[in-house]
Amino acid sequence: MLATQYQSAKLLILANTYPVPSAKYIETNCVAAVTDDGKMRRLFPIPYRLLDDPEQKFKKWQWIEAKIVKASNDHRPESYRLDVDSIQTIDAPIPTTRNWSLRLPILEPHIVSDPDALEDRRSDSDIGATLGVIRTSRLLGLDIVTVEDPEWSEEEFDKLRQDGLFASETVRQRPPLRKLPYRFYYRYECDTADGTKAYRHMITDWEVGALYWRCQRDYGLQWERYLRIKLEEQMEEKEMFFLLGTMHRFPSNWLIVSIIYPPKGASDAPRQISFGL
Repeated sequence: MLATQYQSAKLLILANTYPVPSAKYIETNCVAAVTDDGKMRRLFPIPYRLLDDPEQKFKKWQWIEAKIVKASNDHRPESYRLDVDSIQTIDAPIPTTRNWSLRLPILEPHIVSDPDALEDRRSDSDIGATLGVIRTSRLLGLDIVTVEDPEWSEEEFDKLRQDGLFASETVRQRPPLRKLPYRFYYRYECDTADGTKAYRHMITDWEVGALYWRCQRDYGLQWERYLRIKLEEQMEEKEMFFLLGTMHRFPSNWLIVSIIYPPKGASDAPRQISFGL
């Protein structure tokens, strides 16, 4: 049997989803990134909270170097397995200075008008793309839906209690992963070729899950008010782009894996395109 042929890649992190229990890794995240030659990548398994080395704790908009290989059990073209031990962060995250002029050019090749256009690309056998960026024209609101089972199942608890492959003493002392008791959905509009159209997609961005826990901790029963201030009211002052990706088991179902929100007018400002390191 041939050994797995990992290749070194430079990757800019664009998304990190809320963790889920894993039979092999205790818990894992799915990460979306773009290579230094502009190709979208979906990277897994990454047990982000369990990484001991602070040099591996990448942030959004930070370049990393890592070894990756095309996933054999996921036929989506962007899906790659990542060798966690090979992760090396490069420099600091790309700053938001100069009206996002260093960030937006990296996104622009991947922006399409609306989720329907993304689905058209996915359905095209010559493209099959399952990651892409859309620009919203108006945010309609945030839906907060209570989950049926707010606690992990016994099977999920067993995964979180195992030693897994990251069984250092530091990992054992970390608080267990908490299940989000709510699902969060954005309702929004896009300007399409057929006019303005409304959409609704679930948000899996880890930042939204972390925001919920902070609001619950700091404001108790008033958590929803402050979460809506952040995710609805304050977003009125921003342009809103969503990085959308499909679900592995349900390939036509799209999720918001990252919320990208430069200041209004940033995407219309003149700038020089600068890509790579």
